[in-house]
Amino acid sequence: MSNTKFLSIVFFVSSIFVSAQQPSTSAETVKQALEQKQKMTQASLVKNVPFENIGPTIMSGRVVDVDVNPERPSEFYVGYASGGVWHTTNNGTTFTPILDNAATQNVGDIAVDWKNRTIWVGTGENNSSRSSYAGIGILKSSDNGKTWDHLGLDDSHHIGRILINPNNPDEVIIGVTGHLYSPNEERGIYKTTDGGQTWNKTLFVDSMSGIIDVQHAPDNFDVLFAASWTRDRKAWNFTGSGNNSAIYKSTDGGDTWEKISTKNSGFPTGEGVGRIGLAVFDENTVYALHDSQFHREDDDASTSSAPERGLTKEDFKTMSTKDFLALEDKKLNAFLKTNGFQEKYRAENVKQMVRSGNVKPIDLAKYLEDANAMLFDTPVIGAEVYKSTDGGKSWKKTHEDYIDGLYYSYGYYFGEIRVDPQDKDGIYIMGVPILKSKDAGKSFTSIGRENVHADHQALWVNPKIQGHLINGNDGGLNMSYDDGESWIKLNSPSVGQFYAINVDNEQPYNVYGGLQDNGVWVGAHNAREDKSWHQRGQYPWEGIMGGDGMQIQIDNRNSDIVYTGYQFGNYFRINRETGERKYIQPKHTLGENPYRFNWQTPILLSPHNQDILYLGGNKLMRSMNQGNDWEAISDDLTNGGKKGNVAYGTLTTISESPFQFGLIYAGSDDGVLSVTKNAGGSWTKISNSFPKDLWVSRVVASQHKKERVYATLNGYRWDDFKVYAYMSDDYGQTWKDISGNIPASPVNVIKEDPKNENMLYLGTDNGAYVSFNMGQSWEVFSEGLPNVAVHDIVVQPEAKDLLLGTHGRSIYKADISGLQQLDSDMQSKAITIFDLSPVRSSRRWGSSFSQWSDAYEPEKTIQFYSNASGKKTIKILSEKGTELNSMTFDADKGFNYVDYNLELTEKGKKALMKENTSVDISKAGNGKYYLPKGVYAVQIDNAKTKLEIK
Repeated sequence: MSNTKFLSIVFFVSSIFVSAQQPSTSAETVKQALEQKQKMTQASLVKNVPFENIGPTIMSGRVVDVDVNPERPSEFYVGYASGGVWHTTNNGTTFTPILDNAATQNVGDIAVDWKNRTIWVGTGENNSSRSSYAGIGILKSSDNGKTWDHLGLDDSHHIGRILINPNNPDEVIIGVTGHLYSPNEERGIYKTTDGGQTWNKTLFVDSMSGIIDVQHAPDNFDVLFAASWTRDRKAWNFTGSGNNSAIYKSTDGGDTWEKISTKNSGFPTGEGVGRIGLAVFDENTVYALHDSQFHREDDDASTSSAPERGLTKEDFKTMSTKDFLALEDKKLNAFLKTNGFQEKYRAENVKQMVRSGNVKPIDLAKYLEDANAMLFDTPVIGAEVYKSTDGGKSWKKTHEDYIDGLYYSYGYYFGEIRVDPQDKDGIYIMGVPILKSKDAGKSFTSIGRENVHADHQALWVNPKIQGHLINGNDGGLNMSYDDGESWIKLNSPSVGQFYAINVDNEQPYNVYGGLQDNGVWVGAHNAREDKSWHQRGQYPWEGIMGGDGMQIQIDNRNSDIVYTGYQFGNYFRINRETGERKYIQPKHTLGENPYRFNWQTPILLSPHNQDILYLGGNKLMRSMNQGNDWEAISDDLTNGGKKGNVAYGTLTTISESPFQFGLIYAGSDDGVLSVTKNAGGSWTKISNSFPKDLWVSRVVASQHKKERVYATLNGYRWDDFKVYAYMSDDYGQTWKDISGNIPASPVNVIKEDPKNENMLYLGTDNGAYVSFNMGQSWEVFSEGLPNVAVHDIVVQPEAKDLLLGTHGRSIYKADISGLQQLDSDMQSKAITIFDLSPVRSSRRWGSSFSQWSDAYEPEKTIQFYSNASGKKTIKILSEKGTELNSMTFDADKGFNYVDYNLELTEKGKKALMKENTSVDISKAGNGKYYLPKGVYAVQIDNAKTKLEIK
């Protein structure tokens, strides 16, 4: 792609699209859902099921903001797009999450009143990407995140900026970007003078235009500049520019505003004005970074004098058959080979196809244009920097040439600019990569480096120490002390944004995952997530693919054979042992309409034959030989797509029944769910009773009953947060709603338990749930698990582990062996204690390597189910029933977990030695006695289980 080709997003969403969309979920419904989830958590049978975060951390996730203590810059807060807010007091060596007690992990902006230690969080990411989740308004904490107050703006969805008056912490300005997928009125500038108790809307542009940035003069909070942005996303299109994208100014602290980017100001106006970022050096000196969607002027002079060029795609769009057949074979073959046409398409046979009328010259151009071509094929200006030296009255572009190689086609995803508080000519602009200028924007140099992610979203410039920078990007956090010449990485928080995860059957088993803009990684499920890998030089997780990591399939005969890829259906077959990788994306035939591939293209290895691979475009493709060759086994299984600049009308989920080869279900992003019972010979649409046009987020053919199938729909891309979950026992002919008591939140995944037919797991944009009665009612998970988006769920059947792939907090794991046993018999018993695996005795118990290290303490978790809440006593008994230790605690109704350190009391030691004279029990180095080898009993009320020490 030429670097003069950029995305044009100058489409207006037609009134037809707007009127056809689903009704967006009201703020009141969202509020009720959050209250409902809180109540469910308190009463949940599984509220004590402990989830462990297993990482990975090193690739991190998207940062949206950094706020640094001005008096002690080694202390700062970091806001992650969907991973919460984290706090460090040691210059980023370690971090503590402080938003885990809040109802969301989705962050748009943070601001800290350092004098009073008050933290403000604007929830809902300020970017407009495919996974920019909506928030719930404004949160505020005065105790470093132990508690949070919800201060309104509930329907804002996305917050652009928060500014606190340095001289009056109760006076705060909020720039509200507003809904991403629908119009709304709660957007614009909001101001409070009473610490957020009440809000006054002081600037409203329109229901499709919000405020993406607000900045104030460093020494005068009365002087503020704000950038409005007209933007709207649909599943098939993104509009990122419009007449009402503009710059505003206030001179009375945000009470009133004046539009200053007028036709006579020198700043662009009109339909092509895109996202604008602002930086203010003083009341007069202001910079603006603009994502210009205006088209570039044609430069015919440069091509007219150029030497004879080769053929281009554009040539074939207007070429006649006569001219095509007259082309030199050498020249045509050069075009075909250079542009990746399959081997069967070479000059001689393509000309024969044209002679016969089966193919037209324009089909060669269409062959290269997939559904995403509009992302790249329109030459727009892209990034440009403007400067005002008179407080915004007039503006002048700082550079003569285009700033190529910064925005590509995703200017709407960036737009941040900073000015050095000590140098009015020192500015930084963020895109791909990050650039700095020391001459007020006349020229730029890159300060991206080999250990810094390419996509840049946030930057703090030290106002007292020049060259000290903290940079937030899609790969986490970096710090520099030499103005970006070199960086250190600060990625200890577990904030990975996973789209999909999977596991293999190795011992120990490995976990695989595809992440937003951070590729595909694999690591052992029990890999240590700490800094010890620095000593070894090898992080325990390994990256195996770049780009936006997507779905993963592992050959169950040989786990070295992995199928995975990146966005829009670019998949590979990888041999991890040899390093070989083969590109396997199916290609349409010349003359056929190009296939459409979803951002998260689904793939599936057949459970009946691991050589058979399925891949979903707009048709379902099947390969019988590991992706080497493909055939379409369906016609278009969508509603046909829509005109726009995003691939739409694509398959999103595939499932094949383990009971029958060729019993396959496929769901699409536009609400179509289909089934074939004869390996694609014929297809039946089974989604007519579903709400229209919703994204089919998951279809699951049951592994317990051949006729059974589950489906979930997701309304997120309509701002519809209702729960859509269904089950059918007749191949989808009729459906039963199984959404039950799940609080409103878009559903991403549903999963059957492999052992217990009645158990289901479900993940939403705000958490994970389990049902023990096939969806009639649901219990919410919470222990160790914040309110984060759960994108994927996998059960490792041998280990009996449940794994949650979250989009913001990496991967969580929990032991579900006890949950799988729940049935009506267990629910009728007062206490059920689950079997305990044997424990291997060790002389290390209670000892340490030296006086400087802690003693090693053994631990065994006692799991039990109680059908009522109340005080319980756990007794540890000898084989003859002698009490050796006891613990009293408050049990909850449901599953309970008590950690026992295998300790004996002094009395218990004496009793055991009297009972068994051959046993010698010595005091350990830490002064405790531990159970010797033998068989013991754990008793609660009348229930018992065996505990064996080997």
